[in-house]
Amino acid sequence: MRKIRTIEMKRLTVDEFRQASKMPLVVVLDDVRSMHNVGSVLRTADAFRVEQVVLCGITGCPPHAEIHKTALGAEDSVSWTYCPTALEAVEQLRREGYHVLSIEQVEHSTKLPQFVPETGRRYAVVLGNEVKGVHQEVVDASDGCLEIPQLGTKHSLNVSVTAGIVIYEFARALML
Repeated sequence: MRKIRTIEMKRLTVDEFRQASKMPLVVVLDDVRSMHNVGSVLRTADAFRVEQVVLCGITGCPPHAEIHKTALGAEDSVSWTYCPTALEAVEQLRREGYHVLSIEQVEHSTKLPQFVPETGRRYAVVLGNEVKGVHQEVVDASDGCLEIPQLGTKHSLNVSVTAGIVIYEFARALML
């Protein structure tokens, strides 16, 4: 097997990406402190044509060298905005008709493999701080919570890894 060269992949330009149809998914980052995690989420959002990323609270915003290090330019293609708090972002997204799901371990969460996104519905997912997770008031304001089942000794995944898994599952159901 021969590896495909980058030029053979015929990827979209930044302008083509901005004009292309997007997956009806907004990713909200609630006080994510690592710029590398922010950049990784933006890069994954680019890979699956996420509609928008909302950066909240202490979450860093482009332009920033550490974000660029992992985003590799996705900070220029993906639509992103800043909101002072994730709660404000969630309340606004709900007013705009998004079904908001926090990615968190809570009582009565829906396990990600059992969740099936509905075609025609717009979604927002909230990912939380690397230590404290999604703020409780944001969980309370959400329409539900999704949880990634884990089988090891650790109780959580890195936020950018979690974003990759969740975004891929939405893309698999809605776009692929």
